[in-house]
Amino acid sequence: MVKKILVINGGSSSFKYQVLEKETERRLCQGLVERIGSADSMLTHKRFHENGETEKFEYPGNYDTHAAGMAKVAEVLMKRELGGVIDDPKEIVVIGHRVLMGGPDYQEALVTEEVKQVIRDYIPLGPLHNPANLTGIEAMEKLFPGVPNVAVFDTGFHATMPDYAYTYALPKELAAKYRIRRYGFHGTSHRYVSKAGAALLGKKPSEVNVIVCHLGNGSSVSAVRAGKCVDTSMGLTPLQGLVMGTRCGDIDPAIVPFLMKNEGLSCDEIDTLMNKKSGFLGMCGKSDSRDIEAGVAAGDADCILTFNTQCYSVKKYIGAYMAALGHVDLIAFAGGIGENAAPVRAKILENLEEFGIELDAEVNKIRSGEPHFISKEGSRVKVAVIPTDEELEISRIAVNIVEGNA
Repeated sequence: MVKKILVINGGSSSFKYQVLEKETERRLCQGLVERIGSADSMLTHKRFHENGETEKFEYPGNYDTHAAGMAKVAEVLMKRELGGVIDDPKEIVVIGHRVLMGGPDYQEALVTEEVKQVIRDYIPLGPLHNPANLTGIEAMEKLFPGVPNVAVFDTGFHATMPDYAYTYALPKELAAKYRIRRYGFHGTSHRYVSKAGAALLGKKPSEVNVIVCHLGNGSSVSAVRAGKCVDTSMGLTPLQGLVMGTRCGDIDPAIVPFLMKNEGLSCDEIDTLMNKKSGFLGMCGKSDSRDIEAGVAAGDADCILTFNTQCYSVKKYIGAYMAALGHVDLIAFAGGIGENAAPVRAKILENLEEFGIELDAEVNKIRSGEPHFISKEGSRVKVAVIPTDEELEISRIAVNIVEGNA
């Protein structure tokens, strides 16, 4: 019987999943349930064959909750005619879950009642994701009884930050009361990419310092010293840091009460403005980096300003983290923008030769699904594009937990 791993990567209104073979890490299938809670919710499922062929299945339905979506996924996985890859539930040896918030004390953990309570405790800091993540765990416990579940926290990789990096200069009583500190996000991606970057250099993670730029609709940068995160751009929430698709990133905090007073905005309205109506969208009316690049090519002034602001925000963090690390071996780009947008990478790294960063302009234009260097041969600091694989990283962590190797 081939042992398999099920990975659930849950969001607030959608979730992705994959099934992988335990020994070979071959991806057997993957899927997405989106628009949960809407009448037009959809399950899209892909089954992969060893000969390279892919079958695609679509199952529209009124998946009003994450549990309903997961019940349909379980049905699909168990029936070959629907696209399934599991003949016996006993083939599943572990189910790994991405969970948003676990606080500073958990990186990953075998799910117990205590761990579930930790997820509940952090709902105030992850009000959309943590309830959905917990629902997913409990749904899988019912659908695959007896199979261990492992929670891999999105904040976990950043739990190694020193106190001076994660502490905000607020009254300490308030910070303690409301658990206000820098947590950071995209942790599974940063962990995977930093390890893959070390491998690309032919070294162990403990032997290198890496700056990881995870750039997508949501973006963050991390400073990784000897395999451990020492700083990251996102904070208490994913709003802090870089300019993103719809998030403003770093701003003067006094802007918040200023706008609330002058525009008559409520707390919820200012939160929506900063998270969903700002960033690229607020600056030029487009939230997709590809549309912005097209606007730049067409001479659109708003797109040009947005593009320059986006790249400058990343450049500043790279400079800050070079100072924080003292020595940098690799700068790694990942995420939808980081992996695919050569002009963005070029603009970010422009005029950094004095820091030992020399981009190969021609190699930078090459798209590849594999990790590869885009820096010049003699560049003191190497630069690479490393496609991230959060689901694979979650599967590896989950196996290590159940086998006692973590």
